[in-house]
Amino acid sequence: MPFPNHHMKNLCLMLVCFLFVQQSFAQDNEALKFKLNESGSHYFQATLLNQVWVRASESNPGTTVEGDPASSTFDIGLRRTRMQLFGQITDRTFLYFQFGQNNFNAQYNSTGNRKIAPFFHDALGEYRISSKNQLKVGGGLSIISGLSRFSQPSIGTITSMDVPVFAQTTVDQIDQFSRKLSIYARGQIGKWDYRYILSDPFPISSNGQTPPALSSVANFSTKGHSIQQQAYLIYQFFDHESHTTPYMTGSYLGTKKIVNVAAGAIYQANALWNKSASGDTTYHAMMHWAVESFVDMPLANKGAINAYVGYFNTNYGTNYLRYNGVMNPANGSTLTASNSISGQGPTYGNSYPMFGTGHVVYSQVGYLFPSKRWMPYATATLAQYDRMQGLSTNTYNLGLNYYIQGNKSKLSLDFQNRPSYQVQGDVIKAGNRLNTLTLQFQLFI
Repeated sequence: MPFPNHHMKNLCLMLVCFLFVQQSFAQDNEALKFKLNESGSHYFQATLLNQVWVRASESNPGTTVEGDPASSTFDIGLRRTRMQLFGQITDRTFLYFQFGQNNFNAQYNSTGNRKIAPFFHDALGEYRISSKNQLKVGGGLSIISGLSRFSQPSIGTITSMDVPVFAQTTVDQIDQFSRKLSIYARGQIGKWDYRYILSDPFPISSNGQTPPALSSVANFSTKGHSIQQQAYLIYQFFDHESHTTPYMTGSYLGTKKIVNVAAGAIYQANALWNKSASGDTTYHAMMHWAVESFVDMPLANKGAINAYVGYFNTNYGTNYLRYNGVMNPANGSTLTASNSISGQGPTYGNSYPMFGTGHVVYSQVGYLFPSKRWMPYATATLAQYDRMQGLSTNTYNLGLNYYIQGNKSKLSLDFQNRPSYQVQGDVIKAGNRLNTLTLQFQLFI
């Protein structure tokens, strides 16, 4: 299905505007960094990030926007608006805060108060026990995770326009936009980089939505509470990755030679429940694990390659499935429980089955041209979820980054092709594949 002409005209107009204003940001930006001692080894720093999205998207069947049918949508939004405050306060003490909001468009909180949006994403303190980075211990509200690098991504440096959100497995369910109250140990010993985390998850009842009723499919339990354990281990063949914050860099733009393999896991006892055929309540542990490899390195022609592949085994219990649409441009549907896939998350707009019990392979590759200005990329998310009756949930993205000044100022154009589904009785069938075209303007100081 082609995009309506007026949506394409809107996108082209916004692209011209962004290319015009980008010249204002082409000069070097000095970091907002303040020395706390004469040498500068003790410091406090501020960063600001804004990601503006302009999108044209084909809608899932039955989609409505403010009550009107919408086979396609055009929207403008703030994917992320963030402020970081962090610093090395003493020789061994590190402090980190992040404040901001996400997914703010015309449909943000359309039935509530749109002004209630920003919140603390992170607030943690960390103490380095060893002389270097062999052992650090910390605690607070943090995204630090045991599953994969994309479960704790540095969103200002990612290669693709957006992260593979499925890797943030409990986002806004039993966490605060992937952040949990945690204590942790992390460090680098030789070529090994490790982290171990104990997290105290939030109850599902506090996520702002009505929890699904107890049914034959697993959902997060509203009864009981258990600590979550996470562990992540990386082997670094060449350069070591940055170790300032727990966030993991998406691309070094050819400034480092990174070749890593890693494995991680998350476990939480009795996190989910369902009702068995006999009517008994059955509790399920949540257990996810992943293995992955990441490459980011310069090439002989002064360009650079960025590549990733990961296998994710996600177990939320019997037939768990959750739809999700990033910054969903719609807010309603004409479909009913009899002709749509029942489960968590809205099935309208740009959403698709993003989380579920099953298996996922995610891969990406990007090539940075020697000019350091252009990077085309491609990603593929290949998912098999138990609930989908053998149907694959495969999503593909093609994109192009234009670096005005590295990751500080860049334009990204992304084309996504995603699945849709039809339900006839109890049978799920593949529907038309749908497209989204997004232009992003990122500023990062």
